Amino acid sequence: MEIAISDDTIPVAELKKQLPKQVNHNTLKTILEYLEESNKIAVSIKGITWIHNDHHRLNRAVSRGIEL
Repeated sequence: MEIAISDDTIPVAELKKQLPKQVNHNTLKTILEYLEESNKIAVSIKGITWIHNDHHRLNRAVSRGIEL
């Protein structure tokens, strides 16, 4: 299944509408919470944005960086 969106953010209501009816609301909430806690998505007022990037050069730069 492919979800068509016009920009980088999709509202939660739109995501729920495009998912199969069998997807339980509580299950979706749990999945979204996990993805947010593992820094794969960002949830804002506008909706959900995929932020995960596993590029090796980015990971190396982050690991060498200084936390402020």
